[in-house]
Amino acid sequence: MEDFFANIGDFIRQHAQWAGPILGLITFGESMVLIGAFFPATVLMVTAGGLAGAGVIDPWSLVIWCVVGASLGDAISYWLGRRLGPKAWTHPRLKQHRAALARARLFFRRYGVFSIYICRFLGPVRAFVPLIAGMTGMRNRKFQIANIGSATIWVPIMLAPGYLGAKGVEIAGSSGGHGLGVVAVMVIGASGAAWFAWKAVRKQLDAQAAARAPKPPSERAPAA
Repeated sequence: MEDFFANIGDFIRQHAQWAGPILGLITFGESMVLIGAFFPATVLMVTAGGLAGAGVIDPWSLVIWCVVGASLGDAISYWLGRRLGPKAWTHPRLKQHRAALARARLFFRRYGVFSIYICRFLGPVRAFVPLIAGMTGMRNRKFQIANIGSATIWVPIMLAPGYLGAKGVEIAGSSGGHGLGVVAVMVIGASGAAWFAWKAVRKQLDAQAAARAPKPPSERAPAA
């Protein structure tokens, strides 16, 4: 399987015009329940991001293909959850994944709709949270907004290392020492923005979890 995806990476380098559709299929497969673990999109997205940064691939078409693929994969996982309902816990093909399902369920119960965003970056529960959202009856409109929104955030972040790396090499090559300084500023700025964004999300999630947590007896209102 690793050799297969390595060959896909080589194919993308040699036939850049197919990068968008191929990455769309890869992100689709990675977002699908059960088969997501067999679609390692990360390495291929870094490769494609580098080609986009080098001007070989149109970055906008690449982003669109990947967002559509990731959104469709989660949408199908959600639809399967809606269709199976509680029966999913005893479904023959899901029995061996009960541990992952249980973790996804706890994650979903704690963070609610925000889990759709966070799970994009968490391999073990990535494809199971949409399934749980469907099983628990989350409204379709609410889920799809979070689904498309999270894909729109996830895809550029995954493409960014390769894209910025290629741009950095280009700038460094054309500007010498000054170019290296620009690259350093780009990397530090991107890292800082990601850190502050993560801190803001964690603060909001912790506040939400604290609001849902049961209050200790000393803080509860006295019985009438």
